[in-house]
Amino acid sequence: MVAWGADPHDAILAATRRAAEAIGMGQEVGSLEPGKLADLISVDGDPLRDITCLQRVGLILQGGRRVDTLSPD
Repeated sequence: MVAWGADPHDAILAATRRAAEAIGMGQEVGSLEPGKLADLISVDGDPLRDITCLQRVGLILQGGRRVDTLSPD
C-alpha cells in the first residue's frame, strides 16, 4: 500500500483495525485494547518512518504466547 502512495500509518490501520471492522470483528480484534484478542510482533525500527522494518520481525506473540524461535519462552 505504501508503494502505491499510502501513508505508513494508514497502511498499518488498514491491515489491522479497519480490516477487523470490515469483517465485523472490530469489537474483538484489530487494536490493542483491554479485553480484545491480540497477536503482536516487535520490529527493528519505526514502521511509521520505514515501513520495510515490518519485514524484520523479532518477537512474535500469538494469543499471549511466544511463537518465535529467537529465544526460549
